[in-house]
This record gives sequence, structure tokens and C-alpha cells, in this order.
Amino acid sequence: MSDTRRVQIVDAFTDEPMAGNPAGVVPEAVDLADDQLAAIASELGASETAFVLPSDDADRRLRYFSPEREVDLCGHATVAAFASLYDRAVLDSGDYTVETNAGTFGVEVDTDGTVWLTQSPPEIREVDVSVEDAADALGLDAPALSEVGEDLPIARASTGFPFLVVPVGYFEQLSAIEPDTATVEALCEETDTEGLYAFTFDTLAGDATLHGRSFVPLAGIPEDPVTGTASGAVGSYLRYQGALDEDDPLVFEQGHFLDRPGRVRVDTREGEEGETAPCVGGSAVTTFDGDLTVPESDEDDIIEA
Repeated sequence: MSDTRRVQIVDAFTDEPMAGNPAGVVPEAVDLADDQLAAIASELGASETAFVLPSDDADRRLRYFSPEREVDLCGHATVAAFASLYDRAVLDSGDYTVETNAGTFGVEVDTDGTVWLTQSPPEIREVDVSVEDAADALGLDAPALSEVGEDLPIARASTGFPFLVVPVGYFEQLSAIEPDTATVEALCEETDTEGLYAFTFDTLAGDATLHGRSFVPLAGIPEDPVTGTASGAVGSYLRYQGALDEDDPLVFEQGHFLDRPGRVRVDTREGEEGETAPCVGGSAVTTFDGDLTVPESDEDDIIEA
């Protein structure tokens, strides 16, 4: 008999269906082999699918697969998975831990269903990438970057998943981005990053801190709608650069150019080891809930969690 598993599509960083960033969620992934996880992720077609597993060291373990490969950490899929667990009353509001391939992180679920993921302490360094090369990768003229680059350099920022951070002057310039995928891939490989995050302080909403766009072609994602891991990294980058005057929580806009608008809240919490670390938060909405027939594994040994 074929194995059938419950699968969901959960839109993260939004309270509206068909907005934000859709993630696949498989609430019970025990006894599925790697090739089955990959097949499910490919079938669901979301940028990442989170597979929920038990853990000996945390409250839950999550593994993340894009349609192309396994990913060590995914912010929006974590928000989606814990929002799903909370919505189905599997979890109450409160503090939890989640084991991932990138480490163990804290997760807080508010009574209103908002999920907060505390990330790793930030690692930030400037990189040897010229304004001209970054502009070419994004299909922009160099002044779109150089005007703001005098104060905010291009840098590598990571809170568990590294991004190349590229400041852009104005919203109009950010909207004009037409990335060259091969060039973006090359820049990411050169800087040991997984994706490129371009942003501007020129926003649509008055309460937003910045508007961002994220490109992750190495994971098979030409443009990601709303990116939690990048938001935490960029928030830490801005704090590191002294670009923000206050310690108030930040709000990042993203996804509007893909007709999937979303908002990521960025704050600072105490990490698992007691150090200060960024956290990202948001709501999520389940837009699909059903069963999927899982193909038999081609692997000799089924991997059990």
C-alpha cells in the first residue's frame, strides 16, 4: 500500500492568503527517506518545504528542502511550520527550541499566532565586491549603488544562512532590478554566500524600515518573495553599520514585485547560549491542507529520525 502523508502550503509573513512567502509543511515526516523528502518538496513546488521531525535535543527538528536540494535553515518555512502546529493545537503559545542542520534555535509563539525565530549571533564582514560588479549582476547602473554605498558597504552577513547585502539608493532603482542569474551565482560563490539581498530605505509603508528583494539562484530560487533568514542578517548588518538610531523593532517589506507582499518583523533576543542574537517574526496563513501519496524510496535504507 502506498504511503500517504498530510501536506500543507502555509503562507508566511502575512495574514492574507496568497501573499507573503509560501512554504510547504509536512507535519509528520518520520520514516521518510531523503529521496522521498526531495520528491515531496519538488511536487509541492514551494521555495522550501519544512519537514517536522522529533528531536532528542530540542522540541522539534526541522529539515528543509527546496525543489533543488536540502537547505540548512529557512526562516519563512520555520514560521510556517510552527504556525501550523499552533493553529492545529499541537503546540500552545510559549517558548520552544528547534533543531536544524544549521544548529538549534529558539522559537517563540505568541498568543495571536505570531512566530518568532531567534537566529545565530551575526557574522558580518565587508567583501571584495565592487559597486560596478554588483550593479551589473542586478542589471542596474553603478550610481544606483554608489550613492548609498559611500555610507553602507556591500558586505557578507549571516545569522545562520549567509547573504550578500547590497544597498540600493531608491525604490525606483530597486524596482528596476533585472538580475543576471549567472552573475549573481558567481558573486555568491565568490563571497561564500547563499543569496543576494538588495534593499532600499525608500519604502511603501510609512512604518517600514526598508524594502528588500532577495535572489537565491544557488538554491533554485530566482527571487524569493519574503526572506526571514536574510531579514535577520540585514537587520544585524544595519545595527553593525550604525545605520539605525533606535533599538525599536524593525519592519522589512518584501514580495511586492512578485505580487506576494509580506512583512518581516526584526528584533533582538537572547540566543540559546545567552548571547544577543536577531530574531524574525511574522504571521502565517494555511492555504492548502490535504494528503499526498509518497513514492517508494530508491534508497536501500530508510532514514529514521
